[in-house]
Amino acid sequence: MNKPEHHLFICGSARATGELKGVCCNKDSVALLSYTQGEIQDRMLNGVEVSMTGCLNMCTRGPVVIDYPAGNFYEKANEALIDEILDAIEDGEVCETNLIKD
Repeated sequence: MNKPEHHLFICGSARATGELKGVCCNKDSVALLSYTQGEIQDRMLNGVEVSMTGCLNMCTRGPVVIDYPAGNFYEKANEALIDEILDAIEDGEVCETNLIKD
C-alpha cells in the first residue's frame, strides 16, 4: 500500500454508533466528501486521498477539513475552499484560506 502524500479528512459528525448527527453533517459535509472525491479524480491527483471522519469536536468551525500528515486544519469548508486546497496541493503550497492557526 502506498501512503498518500495528502489525506484529506472531512468531519462527518458521525457518532460512535455511526449515526450522522451534528453541525458538520447538517452543513452538507457528506456532499462535500463526494465533491472532493470527484475533484481528485477529475484532476488526476496521485497521492491525494479523502475520507470522512467522526466528530472532530470543532463544531463552531465546521465543516472542518484536515490535511494529513501536514497537520493543516481548515474551517467552514465548502466546495470553493476544497478547490483552493486542491489548487495549493497541485502547486506544492499550503492553502491559507480558512486555515486554523490557533
